Parts: sequence; structure tokens; C-alpha cells
Amino acid sequence: ALHWAGLNKIILALVLSPLIGIVTGFIFMVIMMWSFRNTPPHVLNKGFRKLQVLSAASMAFSHGTADAQKSMGVITMALVSYGTLETFAVPVWVKVACAVAMALGTAAGGWRIIKTVGHDFVKLQPVHGFCVETASAGVILGASAIGMPTSTTHVITSSILGVGLSKRLSAVNWQIAYRIVWAWVLTIPASAAVAYVTYQTLSPLLGK
Repeated sequence: ALHWAGLNKIILALVLSPLIGIVTGFIFMVIMMWSFRNTPPHVLNKGFRKLQVLSAASMAFSHGTADAQKSMGVITMALVSYGTLETFAVPVWVKVACAVAMALGTAAGGWRIIKTVGHDFVKLQPVHGFCVETASAGVILGASAIGMPTSTTHVITSSILGVGLSKRLSAVNWQIAYRIVWAWVLTIPASAAVAYVTYQTLSPLLGK
């Protein structure tokens, strides 16, 4: 029942996007620090604190082109399978529901993740944050443009790693990095297992 060609494309995107994020974050940070090498740190960070409004906005937009699209696709697929929709066209209410759910979820439960990746993983200053957000947005928008599904969390975390590596190896908390990678690896089979058990449990009850 699986379309392996599509599945291979998804797996390839999930594997390559963090690697591209690391390289992009590293290069972007090196270019930025070389360009402003004669600027005092406090002046540099003061300017980039304002520029982060733009980089954060671009990151938020790219987030919508990646994670929100995947959610809308799955929901629309379910509606088509059930017979509610005749064609694969995303209803407006699905778009609004996904946008609201993502915003509320980030506002309600995102602070612990923000603290982990923005302070415990690598200590970020405004100039670092600008580079991370801009590099991540570029990677995600590029992947979305060619139809490759990516995880915003994976890309921005890997970009943070690239920015940290541009400073020095000790700038990265490798214990946190180890835990993050394990979380990435385990969530995929865990999600598949939960979905399998749920389907096998509910199918007899729904007569499917």
C-alpha cells in the first residue's frame, strides 16, 4: 500500500535538510563575522537585534510553507478518503485550523524548546539569531519550492549547530546535541508504531 518512490523522497529530504542547514548556518555566520570583523560586538548586536524582526518574519513564513503544508495535506487526504471531498483541494477551514493550531501550540508549549536550542544548546546573540533564522528560512523555502518536505525544527536546530561550530567546538553543548539527534531518530518509528496500533484497534470498530 506504500508508494515507495514518494516515501524515499520524504526520507531523503529529512536526512539531507539538517546537513544542508549545518553547512548553510556555518557559511552564513562566517561571512557575517568576516564582513563586520571591525565592528564592536555591542554595536553589532544592537543593529542585528532590529534586523531580527525581518529574519524572524521570514522564518515564520517559511515555517508555514513547510510544516503547515504537511498537516493540511494529511487532513485533506483523510477527507478525500472518507468521501467528504471529491477532489484533493485543501478547504479554507483546514488552512485556518492548521494555522491557528500551529500558532497556539508554539505559544503554549514552545518555550521549553526555545530555551533548549537558543540557550542550552548554543548560546545565541542577536547576530547569531539573525544568521540562524535567515539560513533556515533559505533552506526551507528552497526545499518547499521543489516540493521536498522538511521539518522546520530539524532545519533550524541544525543551523544553530552550524553557527555554533563557526565559533568553536566547545560552543556547542554536545550532550544536548546527542539528545536532540536521538529524539529525531526515535520519533519517526514511534509515530509509525502508534499509527499502526491505532489503526488496528479502530478498524474493527469502524467496520473497515
